[in-house]
Amino acid sequence: MQPFAYARPATLADAFALLDEHGPDACLLAGGTDVVVGLRNRTLRPEMVIDLKQVAELQPAISEEGSWLTITATTALAGIDEDQRIHARFPALIEAAATVGSAQIRNRATLTGNICHASPAADTAPALLAYGARVNVASARGTRRVDLDEFFVGPGKTVLQRGELVTAIDLPIAAERRGAAFARITRRRGVDLATISICCVVESAGRTVLAYGAVGPRPFMVADESGLLADPAARDGAKDEVLRQLLTKASPISDVRGSREYREAMLLVMSRRALRASLERLRAA
Repeated sequence: MQPFAYARPATLADAFALLDEHGPDACLLAGGTDVVVGLRNRTLRPEMVIDLKQVAELQPAISEEGSWLTITATTALAGIDEDQRIHARFPALIEAAATVGSAQIRNRATLTGNICHASPAADTAPALLAYGARVNVASARGTRRVDLDEFFVGPGKTVLQRGELVTAIDLPIAAERRGAAFARITRRRGVDLATISICCVVESAGRTVLAYGAVGPRPFMVADESGLLADPAARDGAKDEVLRQLLTKASPISDVRGSREYREAMLLVMSRRALRASLERLRAA
């Protein structure tokens, strides 16, 4: 681990000043589960580490205002699991968060950190995408909101510009009934990155959204607006045809977790399973 300076700002203004001063030589730390590994492995070589845990405006909180639920940047995944509003309205996010590391990691790792790391296999990304999350971005120059589907650029890359950081993630609260399910395949049970991850959300109006991780350079989402996937009376063959069309956006590669051919074969299988589970939950809602 190479030497670096360490700062613990108390306000967003202080954090912005540090970011503007150090630019690309600065590294933000919220939970630290990815940053510490990067520092130890020397894949991260910052001159300055900016610890956000004491920033007053970013303290752990989950709040509801109007038709949005907001999760602040330092809220740990364990805190998400403890919130009954998320259990009731975003159950697939609970399922996704539960797959991140171990219980000890989830006590430290943050939802915001999981997406800002921008891993193609980020476990929470498919659920957040399928639920229509947006990202609150701030800097000394002002604030902006970015749909999560536009936030990811590529492996390890986001739309964040110099001096910007994510302050919170918003989730839209749906007025209609819907069923949702998250699933993933890994090489082994326990702590491992996904070979494939998927979240499916079926709305009572007939729209179906599917979001995927680990099968492209960035997590992505697709949608069936025809209502066929949501129709319990539709033939399995017709549904498979729609799913295959949606899956053309996937571009899996071969790596230590699975071959491209294996991922391509399992994409359809996992999509069927997630769709079936979502439809069952919609009927029970």
